[in-house]
Amino acid sequence: MSKIANKQMICEVLMDAAKTDKSIVALCSDSRGSGSFTPFADTYPEQFVETGIAEQNLVSISAGLAKCGKKSYAVSPACFLSTRSYEQAKVDVAYSNTNVKLIGISGGVSYGALGMSHHSAQDIAAMAAIPNMRVYIPSDHLQTKELVKALLKDEKPAYIRVGRNAVDPVYEEGKVPFEMDKATVVCEGTDVAIIACGEMVKPAKDAAEILKTQGISATVVDMYCVKPLDKAAVVKAAENAKAVITVEEHAPFGGLGSMVSQVVGAECPRKVINMSLPDEPVITGTSKEVFDYYGLNAEGIAKKAAELVK
Repeated sequence: MSKIANKQMICEVLMDAAKTDKSIVALCSDSRGSGSFTPFADTYPEQFVETGIAEQNLVSISAGLAKCGKKSYAVSPACFLSTRSYEQAKVDVAYSNTNVKLIGISGGVSYGALGMSHHSAQDIAAMAAIPNMRVYIPSDHLQTKELVKALLKDEKPAYIRVGRNAVDPVYEEGKVPFEMDKATVVCEGTDVAIIACGEMVKPAKDAAEILKTQGISATVVDMYCVKPLDKAAVVKAAENAKAVITVEEHAPFGGLGSMVSQVVGAECPRKVINMSLPDEPVITGTSKEVFDYYGLNAEGIAKKAAELVK
């Protein structure tokens, strides 16, 4: 199956919708190329705004256009969108309840060798802490397509984080189980529950296959809706397992692991292990090299699960 970057799918969905919906506006902070939005800018120049490298202006302009009835999609590197324009996201978008979708591209460590200045390992915690701000991290381009189509139908603020590169699909074309704000159960098991988001879902799914050969049954949950967190899915997965593992491309604090731990601790106490990036500047390398180094791959997840169960 072909691999398509999630950011490219976002552009394709919006371009298709913009054929008939002239209220859709895409905005970029000198990021139309890296965000795969050049086709949108070329096809719909009157529905495109380039702010230059000015993320605060990007978000405020998006909010202003939304107040005028536009559907604003602000595209910018996640590392800058979630930090430089944090106050604007909090006040102009969330507090003002504007129809702005913040698209954080090249999220996590997908800028690779550019290092910590270009990594976004804090954005889940930061954005999820803002009242009225939803946080979504789709796992592949097929799920991304369904998510953006759903977001086009509402007028609430949201932050969507996607990676830079094309990733192996988790789902099959035409067979994407998607329900807005409901986690997707990729597979069901009885020994360990693995709850992952974004690019960590595919290695979690592959880890379940490895565990099966070892006689270990694993549930894998795709928690693309980090906020609002699907608490019911977390409880069900935890109740049917001996232990829970969360996997995320994020710092160890305030992200998916912290949220899942809160739910499990309150509703159905189980041991919860959080697999994440470390609380330090990560090594320099490609996404795969970084993931492999820290065990955020199928083999690393399977090893951790086996240790927990045995």
